Amino acid sequence: MPINLRKGQKIDLTKTNPGLDKLHVGLGWDTNRYDGSDDFDLDAVVFMLGADGKAASDADFIFYGNQRHASGSVQSMGDNRTGEGDGDDEVIKVSLSQVPAGIERIAFAVSIYDADVRHQNFGQVENSYIRIVDEATDTELVRYDLGEDFSIEASVIVGELYRYNGEWKFNAIGSGFQGGLAALCQNYGLDA
Repeated sequence: MPINLRKGQKIDLTKTNPGLDKLHVGLGWDTNRYDGSDDFDLDAVVFMLGADGKAASDADFIFYGNQRHASGSVQSMGDNRTGEGDGDDEVIKVSLSQVPAGIERIAFAVSIYDADVRHQNFGQVENSYIRIVDEATDTELVRYDLGEDFSIEASVIVGELYRYNGEWKFNAIGSGFQGGLAALCQNYGLDA
């Protein structure tokens, strides 16, 4: 049975699950209250961060244009352009044992593609979640259902994996950004 988190809660992953390595990080959402003619395309993105909370370079930014980190530790399984259907809309695979030593945090976010041009925001999105599954046992360990009403934000930092005293933990963040993907990149030290 997974542990359901609320915004701001943190939980240990590797201390209580010895040998945990390969993770399936699923992100899901549905659209609501949208009657525009444009597609509603959400994208899962990942920032691999050093101790200063910043990405060292564009290579530490995983998204539809760079789906795999050079270390092989983080890989996007592709861009779902509609979000239709049940289950995870986008999946990120993480191998904890392959994460480079200089990476202290792995932040997971979702951004609405072309949100400004299409006049879209997270107020038109519902049932957003992130879940972490142990691939070896296909067991869902953690789930965080956002539930917040982001009325004007075009991107949301959903959560992050982080190292603490040699163990990996998860933090349910749920923090929105008005500036979309560009604002997220700038937040993590990258040029948009």
